[in-house]
Amino acid sequence: MDARWLQALQSFEARLHWHCHFMQKLEDEPALEFRCACAPFEALRERGAHPERLAAWQAGRTGVPFVDACMRQLLATGWLPFRMRAMLVSYAAWDLWLDWRDFAHWLARQFVDYEPGIHYMQLQMQSGVTGINTLRIYNPWQQGERFDPDGAYIRTWVPELSHLPADAIHRPHEVPPLLRVMYDCTPGTAYPPPLVDHATAVRTAKARVSVVQQAPDTRRAARRVFERHGSRAQSARARGLSDSPDEAGESLDQSPML
Repeated sequence: MDARWLQALQSFEARLHWHCHFMQKLEDEPALEFRCACAPFEALRERGAHPERLAAWQAGRTGVPFVDACMRQLLATGWLPFRMRAMLVSYAAWDLWLDWRDFAHWLARQFVDYEPGIHYMQLQMQSGVTGINTLRIYNPWQQGERFDPDGAYIRTWVPELSHLPADAIHRPHEVPPLLRVMYDCTPGTAYPPPLVDHATAVRTAKARVSVVQQAPDTRRAARRVFERHGSRAQSARARGLSDSPDEAGESLDQSPML
């Protein structure tokens, strides 16, 4: 057999294992639809605190073109690839500091392939409240520039920016004043400026998470979560199933990363 096919089949088998693993978590503990897996994170974010941010995120009007393009594709088609789903949730949780429960049911209704067992645990994982997953904070600007370098995807789903060249379409709010008239991209006219500054929001989020992580009860709670719901990643590797860097990584390592 072609080695590439063998690798593809192993990757597919690994995905099936992770699928069942996440499904089992909710089946084992149905309350995870409504509460954080790791109890000390319950008060990390205030529920319902930023309704204007939530509304802008749901409408694809955050001022971050790649985020808005992803959201608008989801609203129009009911589907996104995993990385884009994770980035949307990461932006809501870390940049906008929204509690995952503020948008969990709404987001579930947008997906044509909604599966509760995967949906709620992925929301918690991307929001950093499981206690056993390495924190993943996506930089939406870098994601767009990496995966949509010429801006074709953004032009498709954010048509009010379709006239902008590639060097301006990802960050229209940063276009120098003298070029704004030529590009017709003055912030706040056809397209809004960013709701928050990414670097500042992430820095604040990390500080808040660090306080919870360092609390005496958090480590003990995380250990209980791992004993009940952990993936036993070493066993998975022993079976030849590589962990997905976006979906797995379950351990007691809680170090934030960008």
